[in-house]
Amino acid sequence: MKLNSLKLKDKRLFLKHLALKKHSLAVYAFENIYIWKSMYSISWATIDKNLCIFFQDKSGCFLYLPPLGERMSALALDESFRVMDRCNRNRQLSRIENLEEDTRAFFKKTGFLCREKPGDYLYLRKQIAVLAGNKFKSKRSSINYFTKHYEPSVSEFSKRDSAECLSLYGEWMLARFKSNLDNVYRGMMEDSLKCLQLLLKAYPSLEVRGLVVRIEERVKGFTLGYELDKQTFCVLYEVTDLSTKGLAQFIFREFCIRLKSYRYINCMDDSGLENLRRVKLSYHPSRQVKAYIAVRKDV
Repeated sequence: MKLNSLKLKDKRLFLKHLALKKHSLAVYAFENIYIWKSMYSISWATIDKNLCIFFQDKSGCFLYLPPLGERMSALALDESFRVMDRCNRNRQLSRIENLEEDTRAFFKKTGFLCREKPGDYLYLRKQIAVLAGNKFKSKRSSINYFTKHYEPSVSEFSKRDSAECLSLYGEWMLARFKSNLDNVYRGMMEDSLKCLQLLLKAYPSLEVRGLVVRIEERVKGFTLGYELDKQTFCVLYEVTDLSTKGLAQFIFREFCIRLKSYRYINCMDDSGLENLRRVKLSYHPSRQVKAYIAVRKDV
C-alpha cells in the first residue's frame, strides 16, 4: 500500500469520495482538510475503494476522518490501524477522529468505543440574516450601535486582501493574549494563524468565499468560509477589531444576508472553550451536530 503526501492536485479525488454521502460536520471538506498541512504531515491511501486520510505530527498518527467509500470497508479499517500502529509508540494513540452520528452504530458493532467530542453549531441562515424577536435583541442593539458610530465599507474577499487580513489577525491574537494567559488557548490561536496563512496562500485553488469590512480604508474585520453542500455553508474564520463595538455581530449578519442560496450556516465547534461556547449558543443554533472519536476496546 502506498501512502501519498497530500497535494492540491488531489482535490478532485477527495471531492469524489467526500460526495459519496451527505455530511453535516464541517470537517468533511477539502478546504478544511488541506489547511491542516500547516500543522501535520497529511498523507492518504485508497484501500479497498476507501479513501483513508492520515494526520501525523511528533505526538503520533491518526485518521482524520473514517474511511470514505460507498461502503465502510473492514479491510480499510484494519489496514489503517496497522499504518497508525507502526507510527505510534503507544497503540492507544491510533484512533479515528470526526465520526458522525450515523456512523457511530457501525463502529460500536465492530468493537470500537465511541467517545463524544465537541460538535458543530448549525444555524438557520435566514434567522441570523433577520435577527428578529426578543432573543436577538442584544445582537440588533450591537449592530445598531456599530452602524450609528461607523461608516463601514463591505466587500467580497479577494486575494489582494490577504496581507491586511493577516495583519488584523496578528493584532487580534495579541489582544486576546493579553486577556487570556492559558497556554492551550494561546497555542490554538497560533495554530489557527498557521492554517490561515496556508489558506490564503492556496486561496486561488480552494473554494473559499468571504467578506472584508473596512473603516476609514483600514481592514477592521474579515470572515472566510466554504460550501459543505448546496444547503450548508461553513464559517471557518471570523476576526474583528476587538475595540470596534458591534462589528462582530454586523459582519456575521452581513455574511448570512449575502449567503442567500444556503439554508444553513455551520459555525464549526467550540474547541471545548467555554467563552466560545457561550457566544455560539447566544445565536440560538437550530441544532448541534454531534461528533465522535473511535478507539479500539482491546487497546
